Amino acid sequence: MPPYEKIDIHSHYCPDFYREALINNGHKNPDGMPGVPRWSEEAHLDMMEQVNIKKSILSISSPGVHLVANDDDLGRRLARQVNTFAADLKKRRPAKFGFFASLPAPHVDGCLAEIKYAFDTLNADGVTFKTNHHGVYMGDKHLDPVFDELNRRHAIVFIHPTTPCFQGGTPAVPINLFPRPTYEFFFDTCRAVINLFATGTVSRCPNIKFIIPHLGGAFPPLITRFSSVAPILSLPGIDPQLTPVFVKQKLNSQFFFDTAGWALTEQIKGLLEYVTVDRIVYGSDFPWTPLKPVVSLSDEHDKYLSVVFKNDEDREKLNTKNALKLLASTASVL
Repeated sequence: MPPYEKIDIHSHYCPDFYREALINNGHKNPDGMPGVPRWSEEAHLDMMEQVNIKKSILSISSPGVHLVANDDDLGRRLARQVNTFAADLKKRRPAKFGFFASLPAPHVDGCLAEIKYAFDTLNADGVTFKTNHHGVYMGDKHLDPVFDELNRRHAIVFIHPTTPCFQGGTPAVPINLFPRPTYEFFFDTCRAVINLFATGTVSRCPNIKFIIPHLGGAFPPLITRFSSVAPILSLPGIDPQLTPVFVKQKLNSQFFFDTAGWALTEQIKGLLEYVTVDRIVYGSDFPWTPLKPVVSLSDEHDKYLSVVFKNDEDREKLNTKNALKLLASTASVL
């Protein structure tokens, strides 16, 4: 049986100039990884053919574009450079590629300028946001003007984890034995998403569609727990709407979850306690996940999809239809 046709929502690009910027600015081994992967348009298209990906929505992975704390100028320049590169790729191959624009967070004015340019000039399909930028987490009041503008534009926000940080940008990695994608990424995803809910960002920005990677990381098992604490303790500064019912309603109307990594069959079961299949999309995580494991994970995905979802319609939703629905209001050719 050939691979299921897929639309890849969690897919990265790493052009040579970006790779060099990482190496030259202290990120030779980003997030504890052994190095920065080589990437090319041709290699990406080859991967897509091997696992039957119809279209890839590209984004810059961790650590993003604001590489040096307080160097806002570097962040702005690199954001514009990677976004222009991706826009050209999309323009040349509109049926194959879309992209989520990078923003130079936590620099608010730089983010607002890049949002305008990315959507109005480059036809971006959305933006990508790291779970934290030098310790400024998604949901922090400092970023309210950015999320208010994204809400005004009904934007898609693709969340991507990065190394956990304290305020001020000091890495918070108590166990440094393994690369952060091994497990710290999943904890930081949980931290950022809970903060989005707790601070009222989700309530205040109902027009944003959020994508949470890796089936939510460590977030799903804690949904009822975190959303029950605030009403019981009447904590100041916490969104008064925060309840398990409210969170579940928002997850099924405003959030999507991608399958990048080892998603099937166990992890997805916990998420399905809270959302329907309509909220799940496919993700490869190429090239930070190399070609060989991408292919094997795709094979595993296709094999176990029928175990988790018994009918063809649900399987088709996860592989393509949910992504088409998510991207319907964007500038992408679908």
